[in-house]
Amino acid sequence: MDLMLGKNKKASLNKDENKIELWVEKYRPKNMDEVSSQEEVVKVLRKTMETKNLPHLLFYGPPGTGKTSTILALARELYGPELMKSRVLELNASDDRGIDVIREKVKNFSRLAVSQNTNGNASCPPYKIVILDEADSMTNDAQTALRRTMEISSKVTRFCLICNYVSRIIDPLTSRCAKFRFRSLAQESMKSRLEEICKCENIPYTNEALTELINVSEGDMRKSITYLQSASQLSKIEGSLTPNMILELAGVIPNEIVDQVIRVWIKGTSNEKMEMANNIILSGYSLSKLLTQINKRLVESIEYSSKIKCYMVKYLGMADKALVEGADEKLQLLSLLHSELHS
Repeated sequence: MDLMLGKNKKASLNKDENKIELWVEKYRPKNMDEVSSQEEVVKVLRKTMETKNLPHLLFYGPPGTGKTSTILALARELYGPELMKSRVLELNASDDRGIDVIREKVKNFSRLAVSQNTNGNASCPPYKIVILDEADSMTNDAQTALRRTMEISSKVTRFCLICNYVSRIIDPLTSRCAKFRFRSLAQESMKSRLEEICKCENIPYTNEALTELINVSEGDMRKSITYLQSASQLSKIEGSLTPNMILELAGVIPNEIVDQVIRVWIKGTSNEKMEMANNIILSGYSLSKLLTQINKRLVESIEYSSKIKCYMVKYLGMADKALVEGADEKLQLLSLLHSELHS
């Protein structure tokens, strides 16, 4: 393995400040040119910005693909860092998702006309922007109230709804927005960005470690940067960022154990299944993570018949649903391992 040591490009930054600063925010794109792997979205938005007539926007796609970063970068280019503070309202709808928030915060902000004082920025548009992150967590009543607010204040306010699941946004809202789909980031793009961060933070790394980091993040740039920040402290002790370090931090269960669980599930005795369940729980592995990895291994495996796989996936889904509803992990694992698989 070739060991690469990045050079610190920001040596002038205060070291104590770096320790407490979240890298997700520190390395968030500052302008549209820095947005990765969303060329089509950026191209259309740039054309729209030239007309200064931004429509209501709806950004949707997997987490960590740059939806929030893109609208913040767009707002920064439209208003500049200073004017942006008074022209942009950012709310996380997963926390503030009730109808009262729409009636109070959003309505009060959106109904006020903007000041003509643009601090010398002649290109500044005559409207404000309201960013509603995690909009798919909003209640139906809140979404219905938002529809009316968007209609009334459209002359002075533009809305940007951000969500993972566009199907959870009511049709009257989606019909009022220009929709942009954000796809999962390409591995090459993620690796390039992670290498840049490693160089800025002076982190020794290997290609294998970054590849593993990308794999466990599953196209989520935010997750990969968070893992990298956590691993950076261990790398100072170990001397370099390693694949095993990434797997440990991400809570990934070794494939050998996953394969063993599958074999015991299909062919094991009751005692072996009980022992396996105890070992998994005592080892501190996440059952939710185990279910996800079992599903992935089944998709890739050619060892088992399609019929067996169908039964197993059915029981995996039932166990996952029970976990979401608050069921006990050990009981669910035992129930899963003792489920009947028809041959």
